[in-house]
Amino acid sequence: TELYAQDVAIADVFVPKVYSELTTRKVLTLEWVDGFRLTDSESLEAFNLDRKKLVDTLVQCSLRQIMENGFFHADPHAGNLLATRDGRLCYLDFGMMSYANANQRNGFLLAVVHIVNRDWGELVRVYQKLGFIPEGTDVKPIELALEDALPDVLNTDISELNFKNVVGKLGDIMYTYPFSLPPFYISIIRCLGVLEGLAIQVDPKARIISEAYPYVANRVLTDDSQEELREALRRLIFTTDGHIRWSRLESLLDEAKESSGFDVVQAVDKLVDYVISSEGEELLNDIADQIVVEADSLGRDTVLYITNAAGALAVRDERGAAKALRSLVDLIQNKEDKQGEDQEAGKDASSATTGITKVLDSLTETLPEPTPAMQRTMKLGVLLGTRGASSLAATTNSNNAAADTANTIQKFIPLVRKLSQEPRVTSKANEVVARLGERLVSRSLRAAFGLPPPVFEIAEM
Repeated sequence: TELYAQDVAIADVFVPKVYSELTTRKVLTLEWVDGFRLTDSESLEAFNLDRKKLVDTLVQCSLRQIMENGFFHADPHAGNLLATRDGRLCYLDFGMMSYANANQRNGFLLAVVHIVNRDWGELVRVYQKLGFIPEGTDVKPIELALEDALPDVLNTDISELNFKNVVGKLGDIMYTYPFSLPPFYISIIRCLGVLEGLAIQVDPKARIISEAYPYVANRVLTDDSQEELREALRRLIFTTDGHIRWSRLESLLDEAKESSGFDVVQAVDKLVDYVISSEGEELLNDIADQIVVEADSLGRDTVLYITNAAGALAVRDERGAAKALRSLVDLIQNKEDKQGEDQEAGKDASSATTGITKVLDSLTETLPEPTPAMQRTMKLGVLLGTRGASSLAATTNSNNAAADTANTIQKFIPLVRKLSQEPRVTSKANEVVARLGERLVSRSLRAAFGLPPPVFEIAEM
């Protein structure tokens, strides 16, 4: 029950009943379960079972066992797993279990962060703290070996990263230098290696690192319970001098939204706490600069976009007028022709939507592409409205979507209030307004006199 609770992340996991009266130290007696191995393609197809969903459930459940409970099934090979006829994933044979305490689990997570950052000195220090490397060892050769052996995670498509290859290179280093690996670490590596092997058999495109990264991003962004995780977040999205890595933060949010139970409000709340802390001065300046640049770009690009869109939609000749009239007639006829039968079948909304969709498709072909600043703003809106992969799947109609959006906005209100009560933040907000006003005046005057638009210098983020 502890490992496979019916939570939002692993609701489709089933564990057989244990018959304690028939169980001894050497024999574990479980209830009989009808199901199919995950590698039994014929049976999975016959019962219309989703392979990708089964693999995702397997990976997410195993990750939560390792990183949250610490007590985990260390041998999840094909013979120890079944897919039931109703689509649930069943774990069998709990003869090989392992345990990692909170410090060990967080150390493992921090090691992943240092590999992503290619911060080999810090990675070696984590290994020393976990007891992998004896005190007094000259670690410089180990740092150089790690730098040469491991792939550049930031410049490699995460979907192409093969866990077996990464672990193989780490293993070569650990055999070459005086590493002493504790049982929990070997069990985790074995578990993840077996998981990827099985996942690839079920879905050849599966990669354990790719499947696990959304969960890692979610934990780092939202779990503020322990110092190791706060340190992981700082090292992942901040430079050593306190500046924020905007592209890294966006990437983390993008990945985390695919994880079950992700709450973007928690992630933003952690960022707000850092902004108003004594360490957040550089971050506050970065955010102010970024707001000025993006708001200025968005305003300029929006005006240009509206102008170009109006030009694209303008009826300048008979051909344009005929096209516009035909679209309008199609919309009206579509609704009139289907209104009677759709009312009987309860499809009023669907027929109207079909006609509107045709018009919107026609408009999409005519209108210019949104500018980069507009695309970034739209993506930010999507990320800030994210509530996690599984919870989003439950939204089935526009009423729910509208309620969810209103609920998300309401959750941000306390964060805005928290920021507004901080004197440094209000002072910086006034500065941002003044700087945007100066840019607006400069652009307007230069446009009025037919001069080229101004160029504003600002430090790159």
